[in-house]
Amino acid sequence: MTSSDAIDVVVVGGGHNGLVAAALLAKAGRKVTVLEAADDVGGAARTEAFAPGFRVSALAHVLNRLHPDVVRELDLARHGLTLDAGDTPSVALAEGGDALILHGAYGERLSGASKTEAEAWNGLRAQLFRYAGMLKLFLARRPPDLSGMSMGETASLAKAGLSLRRLGREDMRDFLRMLLMNVTDVLDEHLEDRRLRGLLAFDAVLGCHLGPRSPTSLLGLYNRLTGEIGGRPGAQALPKGGMGAVTAAIARAASAAGVTIRTGATVARIGVDKGRVTGVTLAGGEEIRAATVVSGANPKTTFLDLVGTRAVDTGFVRKLGNIRMKGDAAKLHLALNRLPAFHGVPVETLKGRLVIAPSDEHVERAFNPSKYGAFSPEPVMEITIPSLSDPSLAPAGAHVLSAVVQYAPYELREGWEAGRPKLLAAIMARLEAHAPGIGNSVLASELLTPADIERRYRMPGGHWHHGELQADQMLMSRPVSGWSGYDTPVEGLYLCGGGSHPGGGVSGAPGMNAARTILAMRSK
Repeated sequence: MTSSDAIDVVVVGGGHNGLVAAALLAKAGRKVTVLEAADDVGGAARTEAFAPGFRVSALAHVLNRLHPDVVRELDLARHGLTLDAGDTPSVALAEGGDALILHGAYGERLSGASKTEAEAWNGLRAQLFRYAGMLKLFLARRPPDLSGMSMGETASLAKAGLSLRRLGREDMRDFLRMLLMNVTDVLDEHLEDRRLRGLLAFDAVLGCHLGPRSPTSLLGLYNRLTGEIGGRPGAQALPKGGMGAVTAAIARAASAAGVTIRTGATVARIGVDKGRVTGVTLAGGEEIRAATVVSGANPKTTFLDLVGTRAVDTGFVRKLGNIRMKGDAAKLHLALNRLPAFHGVPVETLKGRLVIAPSDEHVERAFNPSKYGAFSPEPVMEITIPSLSDPSLAPAGAHVLSAVVQYAPYELREGWEAGRPKLLAAIMARLEAHAPGIGNSVLASELLTPADIERRYRMPGGHWHHGELQADQMLMSRPVSGWSGYDTPVEGLYLCGGGSHPGGGVSGAPGMNAARTILAMRSK
């Protein structure tokens, strides 16, 4: 069966990036259909029930990367997206002692630290934001093709070079010196407080197979600091309604622009004839013809599973196969019959993100076993209690706890069937040390390992960023060198997911950049 209605663009996958690309293309006059295999859009950025009456953000649970161009161009506020001022604090927990708290937009004010440490942090914070600003210049544009740059790409690189010079001689020298450093070496130069060092180290490696002493780990912290909310760099928020509220607003914007969204529509194959895309075939046999197909799926899934290796050359296939994307983070959801009490944390501060990472050395020790297919008995984690800000997520008097846990290797040596209860026990022991009695308040739990994440959200390797965000897999090398501009070796087929520049996280930037690239190419 072949669809008869004329469709200009088919978008494979209704994750937030696919929806952003679809909405922008439709606003430009294209007739767009989004095909999502699941029963709801949003991908890994959905709000889901994990126990009767308890809902939680499926994977990502803190919003800090949504690109302001996406918010503005799709007018997401008009479509129901409500965000606070981005003052969600970051709390570095200390076992049995007082917590250290970063207030405002990623530590505009510090409490719980000495005056000397606060002054040192202010200097380092300003420096980190200046240097992250250099990376930020590339977020909302196609990475430059160094083999044949257009006039626009040449101008963009020139602008970046000018911005670098404007930093001043000393800052420019330090930026280049620090670019590929590990985060621990930078912390050694500036800070002493173990709690603050642990939080920064954790944030630098979250979601990646890196430790604080791994080369280039500082890039992860730069990447985090490129985000903003309401024009405030480094701000973060817990969206009311969970992360699904963000994708729901994007989906409403897409529908308002004329996009047709079909759920329960699994794409089995992307058709290619003589090097050009012809459309897609669904699992039920329906064929949908379109001159342009935009894939929000992982690059490996797109080509190795949907297109097939016969349609592209072996060199490209080999590059795809070499993309590192074995996940190292797990997600825990707890249904609690009462609000937990954490050592040294005022109740009002529990509305922030709580980080268990006692020091950068502890984060490094937690990382080491994952190199060999094991997990640490003392994992590090980021915790939120979203029901404090949004009581609709849990029954009256009850609460939801959501935690991202490092390090949980995709290929666990003993296998996840045997390892899952052991990891859960290790996580609960860490939580109990900081919130005594929390175990007795658990009504239900859900622990998603990287293997679970891979199956449930169609993310190869269960990797949060759809591929490691390291120096050799960023910018013009994402997803692979030679094909970083959203177009692919198949004419008319484009990529728009987190496996493309600038990477994973709920930013919408890959979808936005892909749409802009398609419109620019079609206008030539």
